Amino acid sequence: MDLLAIAADWSFWTRPPPPAVPRDVVLPRALDPRVAVAVQGVRRCGKSTLLQQFMGHYGLDPARCVFINFEDPRLAAHLRWETLDALQAAFVARHGKASRKAPLVFFLDEIQWVPGWQRWLRAKLDQPAGCVFVVTGSNAQLLSGELGSSLTGRHLSVELMPFSFDEAQRAVPRLSVKAFLERGGFPEPLKSPDRDALLRQYVTDIVERDVRERVGARSVQPLRQLVQMVFESAGSELSMRRIAGALGVAVETVQAYVDACESAYLFFGCPFFAWSERQRATHQRKFYPIDSGLRRVSVTKTGEDVGKHLECATFLALRRRFGSVSYWRERGEVDFVVQRRDGKPVPVQVSWAGVQERHQRALEGFYERFPDAAEAVFVDRDRFASLASLEP
Repeated sequence: MDLLAIAADWSFWTRPPPPAVPRDVVLPRALDPRVAVAVQGVRRCGKSTLLQQFMGHYGLDPARCVFINFEDPRLAAHLRWETLDALQAAFVARHGKASRKAPLVFFLDEIQWVPGWQRWLRAKLDQPAGCVFVVTGSNAQLLSGELGSSLTGRHLSVELMPFSFDEAQRAVPRLSVKAFLERGGFPEPLKSPDRDALLRQYVTDIVERDVRERVGARSVQPLRQLVQMVFESAGSELSMRRIAGALGVAVETVQAYVDACESAYLFFGCPFFAWSERQRATHQRKFYPIDSGLRRVSVTKTGEDVGKHLECATFLALRRRFGSVSYWRERGEVDFVVQRRDGKPVPVQVSWAGVQERHQRALEGFYERFPDAAEAVFVDRDRFASLASLEP
């Protein structure tokens, strides 16, 4: 098998990379042969395109960069660490010995399909030979927990999500908030007349390839039902026991399914806000989908659900800015709570039409419980865009 011939189809040795929307993501200051960069995120969110943008960002020579995607069907019978070794040897032979000043850069896309890749990469990083490695994957557990144990101190993680509202407006100028919530932030569906078909296929692919294979489920139907239940209940506390009863499976099985969906970035958990871990553990989590467009094509509710989609998009925007997002509820509910760098909690209330009386009542209870909390943030259709400038 000619690995360089396959890599040529993915690389930019004879053609420039296509124009693409710049992403608002923090990249490492420099590429280092001793430290791998791991780009992780949901399938089809633009990881491969971000790899292409690395060349311009770091001023790399495209002729010294090799791209390969391990979902290429030509590699299906060769998914083993020896293939990685052979690819590196062939590219080094083509260019001669690499060095820190003139590195060879290996962009290894969807590497989670190659058994043993972690140990292979660790060996390369422990004995650097001027080669730089950037890997991507669609599974958070493979590219965080397993990387953390296999490559302790030898990797930097970059998390990529579908387009934010700012990024989507770069792709589609004058895009309204309502249109963004309807279309979602996946790059291809955003501008495609077949967006709903694409989004439905994305759900199918994520469930089939990134969730089902992870948990070894014999049937995909319970997974599809689980995803639909979570999407329809977005923003509500969700009981694993209730889901188990609806699906006719054990609670432990439901928890495994939910963990796999979160690892695949299909949806995120939102825990109860409290200073005490014990108090947090006594409340159910809420869940939010990775994308409002993905949710829209997955739920059975008829009519507009723009308020719920705004809540989902606000959760994602806050997660980008603050990393961790919670909710709070006693007499009323505070939709979200984030923490500033100084440790102060910030309550966030969301409503498409503007602040409601119930929001104010909930905030009164929140400030009674947390008197040192920062000023509340209100998000509606007119203030959603300003979330990008909210100071952590």
